[in-house]
Order: sequence, then C-alpha cells, then structure tokens
Amino acid sequence: MTTSQEQLNEFHWMLDMVQTIDAGLVVLDQQYQVQIWNNFMEAHSGKRPDQTHGKSLFELFPELPSDWLKQKIDSVFLLKNRAFTTWEQRPHVFPFRNYRPITGTVDFMYQNITLIPLTSLTGQVTHICIIVYDVTDSAVNKEEAQRVNEQLKALSRTDHLTSLSNRGYWQQRLEQEFGRSKRSGHNYALVMLDIDHFKNINDSYGHPVGDEIITMLADAIRHIMRKTDIAGRYGGEEFAVILTDCTGEAAMLFAERLREAVEQLKLSLDEQTITFTISLGVAALDGEMEAAADWLEAADKALYASKHQGRNRSTLYSQELE
Repeated sequence: MTTSQEQLNEFHWMLDMVQTIDAGLVVLDQQYQVQIWNNFMEAHSGKRPDQTHGKSLFELFPELPSDWLKQKIDSVFLLKNRAFTTWEQRPHVFPFRNYRPITGTVDFMYQNITLIPLTSLTGQVTHICIIVYDVTDSAVNKEEAQRVNEQLKALSRTDHLTSLSNRGYWQQRLEQEFGRSKRSGHNYALVMLDIDHFKNINDSYGHPVGDEIITMLADAIRHIMRKTDIAGRYGGEEFAVILTDCTGEAAMLFAERLREAVEQLKLSLDEQTITFTISLGVAALDGEMEAAADWLEAADKALYASKHQGRNRSTLYSQELE
C-alpha cells in the first residue's frame, strides 16, 4: 500500500469517527465560520453540513449567547488553551430540543461544552473545535436528587401537623438570631403562647378536634406574622415566634392582634361551635441576657404570668415577674 493510500485511509477513518461519535463536533475558523459539522449536530439542529459550511455560526443560530461564546472562542485562539463549560454553569449553549422519553420533562438538551485549539504545522491556532456532550440524563438525575434532598431537609425541619418549624429547628434559629442580635445590636422580641384549657378540648371532643384547633392556631400565626419572623411549634399546644427588628412594645401589638384574631375563630362540629383562646408571653431581647436560654425563660415567665392572671391575655416580661 502506498503512503498516499495509507493517508487516504487514515483520513477516511478519522472522518468516519467524527461523523459517528455520540457528541456534537463543530470546527470553526477565526471568523466563526463553520468548516466541519458532524451527524450529531445535523440530527439535533436540522441543518445539513452543506447548509452550514462556510457560514457564521452566529448567523446560523441567532439565539446563541453570542457575546459570551465569542469571548470563550477568542480566548482559545489567543491563549492556545482549552476552555470548558458545564450544564451547571449554563444549562445549554446550542438550543437543541430534548426528545428523550425518560428525561422528557425538560425542554432543552443539557450540555457540557469543550473548546479545543487546532494548530497548523507552523504552530498557529487557525481553527477551534467545539465538542458538545449531551448530559441531559445525568443532569436531570442530579437535579432530581438535589430536589429530593431539599424536600427531605425541609421535612426534617417541619412540624408535620402545622407545617411550621419543629421544635429542634426552631431552637436552632433561636440560637442563630440571638447571636445575630448580639453582633448587630438590632431589636428582637420573642413570643411564647399556648391554647387555654387545651386538655379540656381534647377530653371533651377528642384528639382529632384538638389537632384541628392546633392547625387553626398555626394558620392564624402564619397569617399575622411577617416573612422575616420565625414561628415554630414548641410542643403540644405551645408555639413560639421570633420577631425580628421588633421592640417589646411592637411585639405586644403583634401578640394582641393574634390573641384577638384567635378569639374570633370558630370550629363547627355537628351542631356545636367550638371557640378557644390563647395566652401569650412577650420578651424583648436585652443586653443582660447572656444566652438564648435566658431569652426563652423570660418569655416563658411572661406566659406563666398571663396564665396566672386569668388567661386570654398578653404579658410583657419585666423584672417584676422574677
């Protein structure tokens, strides 16, 4: 076999590999004009090699992120180094529709992209090769795993009955906000509350009704609190709310608004109408409190004072309660 025939065979094999690899392959010159366009690119773009050859990639695909991609291409020409981008940085570069049956929930193919400098015999970079990898399956699977992990994390932090923070997570937030207040000097207040005579409700109507009452109270708290406030079910019929950027006086307004709203709630059961009330204790965070537990204890003492004074009332903590 002659040398020319060997070279011809090698060229044929190389061309066959370029056309059949399961990845997109595009070769551009310095004017961003397409020189090679393989079968993968044709199948997903709907454009044949003869329709793309010698034409600007950005004229063929006006929807490409041209400024970003040109910067990538130019850096490869200039620095003679490879460049990469992943689907996590940019889900797709080429707007190829996704038709995979398993991952059909996403509209476009997720892509990893590699840009490779192609040098001439004189060592000059005259062209670059863009390789497009379809990573839709692995990307969607990873996103799904992340979504499930986030759901599990949320479930581990959430009280299943009220959808408020559970006690463990709420106490973590209490510690965090206590530390943040010490650093920033911002005002914070804490409200502890529980349902008056809740045991009588459970004994008279049963635990399902008690659960419904607890849910109604949680909804009332959620309706009145701000987005920056942090509410949790502290245990049983007891709840706690951290009020951010809030003085003790403003927290008392919140407590009274909540108390009055709860007074208006009614639960219909057969021919009966069930009403209930709550008692609340409020404690502003002050500089003398050395730990979050001190803050919690102050709010609890204020709650106890509300109970002792006849229930269905709010009490602001002061030294007189000691």
